Amino acid sequence: MNAILTGQAATADYVSQHLNHRASGPRVGQVTLPSDFYTDSDLLQYELQTIFDKEWICIGREGEVAEVGDYLTTQVLNEPLILLRDEQGEVQVLSNVCRHRCMKVASGSGKKARGFSCPYHAWSYNLKGDLVSAPRMKEDGFKMGNHSLAKVNFEIWQGFVYVNLDGKAAPLAPRLGGLDSLLGNYHTDQMLHYFAEEDVWECNWKALVENFMEGYHLNYVHPETLRPVTPTSGAKKLPDGEGYTAYAANYNQGYEAKRFGHADLTEEEANRSTLFCVYPSHIASQSPHLLVYMTIQPLAADRLKIRWGMSIRDEAMRGKDMDDLVALWKQVNSEDKFKLEGLQETYRSRHAEPGPLAPDDLEGTIKDFHRYLARQLCA
Repeated sequence: MNAILTGQAATADYVSQHLNHRASGPRVGQVTLPSDFYTDSDLLQYELQTIFDKEWICIGREGEVAEVGDYLTTQVLNEPLILLRDEQGEVQVLSNVCRHRCMKVASGSGKKARGFSCPYHAWSYNLKGDLVSAPRMKEDGFKMGNHSLAKVNFEIWQGFVYVNLDGKAAPLAPRLGGLDSLLGNYHTDQMLHYFAEEDVWECNWKALVENFMEGYHLNYVHPETLRPVTPTSGAKKLPDGEGYTAYAANYNQGYEAKRFGHADLTEEEANRSTLFCVYPSHIASQSPHLLVYMTIQPLAADRLKIRWGMSIRDEAMRGKDMDDLVALWKQVNSEDKFKLEGLQETYRSRHAEPGPLAPDDLEGTIKDFHRYLARQLCA
């Protein structure tokens, strides 16, 4: 029977009751989370305050703003953001909130922008966020230098851009040292941006993380798209760390991938995709020649927005073959979306009780994720 949570204190107690033992308990015998973790609005608000406002949240790839003046807009929680490349060729993340009357100064994405002009009263800012024009502002004491767009704390890791909204998070990179080792020979940071788009899914954000990060479902949800290359039998848990979890999706015998990859790849690395999650909500699959990634922004307990994209190893890959790969991954996402939206409906059943998790090679990454949630939500 689903619990009814009322207020932050009740939510915190409920979360602690069901998560605290997972932080350091045995891996054998673990079960899935109660269904309320995927449906309750109070619990989502607790997650947003405790995790998303305080952690490093991925917003995209550095390569999406490759040239001076390139920009894209996004939002994390209630914070509209602009990711851009400034006049000095440096990446910046600025608040997309005008310092006059709070209108967004930019929308969508673009190239070769020289700055941003608010559509409300034409206050204009350069690519550093400095206010450079404020029509008719003749009041004594008004100084444009006091009204720059706010700068947002960000880090770049392996070509991905992460923001920390409260500005107090410890540096991200030290938490991901083991993942750097797993990805080093793929040269993830050098992958070239190819494609990105956004979509809205009617499911809980944790359900998508868990789905992406386990190989148990590959044969059954993706029988024609992924099973021929990465069957469930090839899933193998990889070492996890404080800030991440990972597993290897080993390729079917006969699938030739090494010729596409970097010369540094070992035989083992060249014959698998390395799937990883940088907590809380950045998921990706790194293959020898292709990087597929998703950033997840919760919109409600049963709704989320994804920004997903693909990066390639070199320019020679552009063309029809890449168009086919984009179509393939759109189909993969469609298959997952259909299943997860159906799952979201049944989470509300009185019979939606926790079930046993599979052995580590199949669902060990979910156990890692739950341990992370316990550390964050029960601190």
